[in-house]
Amino acid sequence: MKTANLAIVFTDIKGFTERTSRQTLEENQRLLRIHGALLSPLFKAFGGRIIKSIGDALLVTFESPTQAVLSGVAIQDRLWHHNRVSPEADQLHVRFAINVGEVRLDGNDIFGEPVNIAARVEGLAEAGEVYFTEAVYLAMNRAEVPAREVGAFELKGIPGKIRVFQVPRAPYRVEAPSAGAIAEAPGSESNPPYGNLALSRVPESALEAPGGELAQLGVKAAALGQKAAAGAAVLGQHAVVLGQQAVGLGRHATSRFEEVGGVSGALRALSSQRKALVVAGCVLLAVAVAGVGLVALGGGPAMRAISAVEKAPKAERDPLVKEARKVIAEEQDPGQRLYLQGRLDEAMENTRRSLEDYGRSAKVGNRDAEKRIIELLSHPTCNVRVAAVDTVRSLKLTSAVSALEDLSEDGGPDDGSGGFLGMGKCDSRAYAEHALKSFKD
Repeated sequence: MKTANLAIVFTDIKGFTERTSRQTLEENQRLLRIHGALLSPLFKAFGGRIIKSIGDALLVTFESPTQAVLSGVAIQDRLWHHNRVSPEADQLHVRFAINVGEVRLDGNDIFGEPVNIAARVEGLAEAGEVYFTEAVYLAMNRAEVPAREVGAFELKGIPGKIRVFQVPRAPYRVEAPSAGAIAEAPGSESNPPYGNLALSRVPESALEAPGGELAQLGVKAAALGQKAAAGAAVLGQHAVVLGQQAVGLGRHATSRFEEVGGVSGALRALSSQRKALVVAGCVLLAVAVAGVGLVALGGGPAMRAISAVEKAPKAERDPLVKEARKVIAEEQDPGQRLYLQGRLDEAMENTRRSLEDYGRSAKVGNRDAEKRIIELLSHPTCNVRVAAVDTVRSLKLTSAVSALEDLSEDGGPDDGSGGFLGMGKCDSRAYAEHALKSFKD
């Protein structure tokens, strides 16, 4: 098996799992498209290669640790610009973590302890920050970007403590700041958090992809708007007033987008495209306010019903379960319906059955189900972990290999306890090892 010394980046969106419970599947997919349109060009501009994505999480490799850190700084500044002109539903707050080391290359995937460490550090990172290990700090060109130590941490499955660093926010001060120099609260800053240090190095031509993505969204929005407009006349004068208000909002949004375009060039497009986006945005605003289309009927109500089951005493669950099943049955997407059924089974403490639902959901391409199966590999109960391993193996879920490696190394807190019906001993670590062999065969 080939090996290489690479910088490994892990990112994910803060609060994404919680957002999926109150947004429709279409809204979640749209958010992920925006996420990809904003991040992917910057990874590419700094020489990064996206290895894989699991829902909102990305695994990216770089040959240069310095370029990996610069990409994180550029991404955080770009997201700052994006969030200032975007409605709350479209805002993105991303954690960014980097490690460097020798990894095993297997096709289009990578494995090894450096990957595990990067994933653990990502769990420490705050949204809007760029965290990296001492290995990165020692290997990178520190003249290119400043660094400050966060602390030394014990990471699960990793011997000894790992020193972790971050890029301080602008203006760059490694020493302790005075009271007047303390950074503003995240989200309230009047300037980009990293002063466009890295974003200014990216040519505008390298940032055309997000503009194209937004233009594509605008074209789709315009098509929806035309269909909605055909029936809007029946709403009478009330719809006209709402439409005028939406036009005003759209013009304001356009001026803000043009302001950001001066900073990063990401939204500079042909004038005809800008006009199309304005019209599409205004139509969609009018449609949403007037209730002509785009009604959120999906995951939100279902997850609230499931949460009610989970919180209720067992003696009071039956009517709540019936209501949750009724809401889940209204979900039109088969994969999402199976995923929600799995969440309900978990709320009813039937995790084995939930894994069957997640397995069927993942087979039809539901990423939420795939991510949940992987999460259950670290469940505190051994029998659940074993069932999750079986599901991963039956699906040949290569995205779970890193989690399987963790389990094969660390096991679980109750490994060695009674097995099924108290017969034998449960050993999720051995199950994980066996599953990993099947992936390599």
